[in-house]
Amino acid sequence: MSTATLTSKGQITIPADVRRALNVEAGDRVEFVQVEPGRFEVIPATRSVQSLKGMFGKPKRRVSIEQMNAAIARRGAAAR
Repeated sequence: MSTATLTSKGQITIPADVRRALNVEAGDRVEFVQVEPGRFEVIPATRSVQSLKGMFGKPKRRVSIEQMNAAIARRGAAAR
């Protein structure tokens, strides 16, 4: 079992073996999810970009990079 100490600033260092098991490193975010009063789970809040694939369904039409850049430029010019 791994343990950590809470500092006066409310910070803890996650032990190395726990970081490896969660597959998290410096700069990654974790979530604390309450599973019952006084009991929490620590869950990595990082995702691979690949895990987002298909999140919004199939696009209605394909758009080229050039079309995307043109649309961004039009919106940027309109905002001025």
